[in-house]
Amino acid sequence: MESINLQEKLSKFSDHWAPKVIAEMNDYQFKLVKVEGEFIWHNHPDTDEVFIVIEGEMKIEFEDGTVELSQGEMYVVPKGVMHKPVAENECKIMLVEPRGVVNTGEEDSDFTSENDVWI
Repeated sequence: MESINLQEKLSKFSDHWAPKVIAEMNDYQFKLVKVEGEFIWHNHPDTDEVFIVIEGEMKIEFEDGTVELSQGEMYVVPKGVMHKPVAENECKIMLVEPRGVVNTGEEDSDFTSENDVWI
């Protein structure tokens, strides 16, 4: 039994927009990801998605507004809602979502990452 050190896990990768799984709870995965620049518009039709900012700042754009997040803040994007994450500078976040969720939803994109990658 060992605790999971978020900073140690974040030090193991440098790529952006490529979530890495660090733990599972029931059918949910905890994923770390580094983001920078603009992602694509997408949604997750079958699940909510939680963004927790560990370090840095980001925003999540919606069709009718924007949510700004800083270190220590989180936001739950409801299932089916179109959104686009954006980070002017590198931002380190944790995502919490069911196992099998693809980072780009149903959109096929250069940003689509391999799923279920553990660190």
